[in-house]
Amino acid sequence: MQSSIANSETLTEKQVDQTFAHMQGENHSIYFLTKMGRWQYLIELFIGSVLLALVLVLAEARGWSGLSFERFIQYVLYIDWVLLCFVTLIEYFKKILTKLHLAQSFILGFLLLQLIILSTTVGLNFFKYVGENLGLENLSLNILLNHIGLHLGYGILLGAFCFRYLYVREQWVQQQHSELRSRVDALQARIHPHFLFNSLNNVISLIAIDPDKAEQMLLNLSRLFRASLQELKLVTLEDEIELCQKYLEIEQIRLGNRLNVDWKFENKQVFTQVQIPLLTLQPLLENSIFHGVEKILAKSTISILVEVLDNYVNIVVTNPFIINDIEQHQSHGIATKNIKQRLQAYYGRSVKFRTFAGSQTYTTVIQYKYK
Repeated sequence: MQSSIANSETLTEKQVDQTFAHMQGENHSIYFLTKMGRWQYLIELFIGSVLLALVLVLAEARGWSGLSFERFIQYVLYIDWVLLCFVTLIEYFKKILTKLHLAQSFILGFLLLQLIILSTTVGLNFFKYVGENLGLENLSLNILLNHIGLHLGYGILLGAFCFRYLYVREQWVQQQHSELRSRVDALQARIHPHFLFNSLNNVISLIAIDPDKAEQMLLNLSRLFRASLQELKLVTLEDEIELCQKYLEIEQIRLGNRLNVDWKFENKQVFTQVQIPLLTLQPLLENSIFHGVEKILAKSTISILVEVLDNYVNIVVTNPFIINDIEQHQSHGIATKNIKQRLQAYYGRSVKFRTFAGSQTYTTVIQYKYK
């Protein structure tokens, strides 16, 4: 087991993630039918099935005094078997379901649930008869369909319970999706106005002195702004780093010797296989310059560590910092909070985002599981 430079804790902790990235490119109107494979859904459905089994046993016993634990276990096993089959088949047919309308998905899902109940009831009656009679002699359709009406009635109740639960979950997911998209779009379109004005002023001043450098600065600036206006998406870690380097070239021209950048890479060969939300690292570097380098007249260094280890991406950014600047510290906090929310929109609970403000340095540590 390897240990991360960014975090000494074990990096193979398994996380359950319900992320915005999983929602992209899918029909959200039937999200509740196509994303039941998540563990939290199964756990919640299992808890619900236990409660439903308890209600059915109490109704059958007409009170707590006549409650049979054996009967309760039978109901739990029956309901869980039906739910497990239902979830498995829904996952298997999800490509078909994503092409259907909401009403069609409801009807198909309900019919599939009833078919599972019918098959399960017939199967149980068959094995029960064979076990009791040690053969198939005198086996009839009536025996196979014993209690079928009652079980199908339970199926209607179970279907109402499942679909109501999944519908509520779907509404909650879509609400989260909408909020997260608004936050991400706001962050993606955000570049400090002072950066634009300063860069353009530098270009104007360079045109007469060094037209080639002015041209390169404009090219880098245009690429950065094209990226900021692009549609929400994931890019490779290599592309994000390259974009940040273009941004730093602009700032290097503007700040001159005051800015020194120290890049460190670990396992760089896999950066083309790892994804990160577009313009995630760049705002951190912009913050580091605006709240750090620009506030200090002496030569300053921004250190950036990027490593990929055990399916985790670790990014550490360290920049100069004046701790008694309260407004500056709050601005840092707002920016890092937005970036954290953006990463969580894609990678859910695997994201770890920490900041450390020292007397002279400010450090941001990002970690997320990319697969």
